[in-house]
Amino acid sequence: MTNEMILFVGLGVLALIFLMGILARMYRKAGPNEALIVYGFRGPRVIKGHGTVIFPMVENCRELSLELMSFDVAPQQDLYTKQGVAVTVEAVAQIKVRSDQASILTAAEQFLTKTPPQREGLIRLVMEGHLRGIIGQLTVEQIVKEPEMVGERMRATCAEDMSKMGLEVISFTIKEVRDKNEYIANMGKPDVARIKRDAEMAQADAERDTAIKRATALREAAVAKAQADQERVIAETASQSRQAQAQRDLDISKAQFAEQSRKQQAQADKAYEIQTNVMQQQVTAEQVKVQQVEKEGQIKVQEAEITRHEKELIATILKEAEVNRQRIETLAIAEKNRLAAEAEGRAAAIRTQGEAEASIIFQKGEAEAKAMNVKAEAYQEWNQAAVVDKLLTNMADVVRAMSEPLSKVDKITIVSTGENGAAGANKITGDMTKIAAQVPALFEALSGMDIKQLMSNVQGIKTKPATNGEAGKGQTPAS
Repeated sequence: MTNEMILFVGLGVLALIFLMGILARMYRKAGPNEALIVYGFRGPRVIKGHGTVIFPMVENCRELSLELMSFDVAPQQDLYTKQGVAVTVEAVAQIKVRSDQASILTAAEQFLTKTPPQREGLIRLVMEGHLRGIIGQLTVEQIVKEPEMVGERMRATCAEDMSKMGLEVISFTIKEVRDKNEYIANMGKPDVARIKRDAEMAQADAERDTAIKRATALREAAVAKAQADQERVIAETASQSRQAQAQRDLDISKAQFAEQSRKQQAQADKAYEIQTNVMQQQVTAEQVKVQQVEKEGQIKVQEAEITRHEKELIATILKEAEVNRQRIETLAIAEKNRLAAEAEGRAAAIRTQGEAEASIIFQKGEAEAKAMNVKAEAYQEWNQAAVVDKLLTNMADVVRAMSEPLSKVDKITIVSTGENGAAGANKITGDMTKIAAQVPALFEALSGMDIKQLMSNVQGIKTKPATNGEAGKGQTPAS
């Protein structure tokens, strides 16, 4: 019992599944972009946007696309315009099946068994025919310049024929218009030339206006500049005139002031000169007194200096000769003693030779001693000449010492009266010459000797014939 029930349940389930499968195959659905055309014992009907059951064997269905169809409309033959110009037109058409059931059924009657290329070919032929008719009614300029007008005409002209096929023209757009005779290319040249001409004319007008305005501006600028230059010249002339007047007044004031200054300066210079002369006379008088005092002091200094030189000559020459004589004698005695001591200390074998050499050395020393004695005697004989030579040699130093105080005088004012024919610096040089001429007299007063007699004695000594001994004496001092 249980097995039979399971079997029956299984068979019922299978039957239900089979029945549902059959019902699923019988139910057909139409999408929003298509229409389902059902035909059969119930007649043709359109299913759009929902589903329906199709009974097998008694009903059948086909799908019709409601999508937009886009294709090119480009006739292969040339289209002639109203002007007789052959043109080639390429356009794009947007076609679709109308949405009402009557149009869908009409389109189904026309295109249900056609493939999409076949369907587009039929529609293209219809539209090319209408396009040829519309192009023949228009000019090239209208086609090129008013493509929207061509599209509107195409939609209006094709609407009736498309409606008969259950279709509608959504849009028709001219994509390109060409011609083999370059009509379209030349069509714009007049406009281009006209536009270019207008542009050139406008540019010429603008340049003319600019040149006129520039010339006007330059003229106005030149006029303004000339006026400004004229005003500047007038102002400069007035300024220079005022400057000249001011300079003239200034020069007059300067001249007056300079004249007053010169007068005052002349008065002051005259007063100063008078006062200067008075003061100069006083200073000159004082300087004369000072010079007298200085001269008296210089005379005393010179007298002391002459005395010092005299004593110095006596001390240096006489004492020097005496000292040299004593030194030579002492050296000779010392040398003799040394040689004698050396000779006595020699060996007996060379005593004879040593005594001979000692004798020779002794004789040589004795000769040198005698020569030194002769030189000393010559110095004593020449003492007076040497003193004279020393005094004469130092006479220039005496004169220089007497005139040295004048070198320390900073300023000398000479007052010349024109007496005795001596004036100016000549008076000073004459006084110096007189002072130098007093030196020999001063020498004679200090030494008590006559210079002329001394000079004659010196000259006599030089010319006196010399003996052998005297010749030796005279040559020794010369050496």
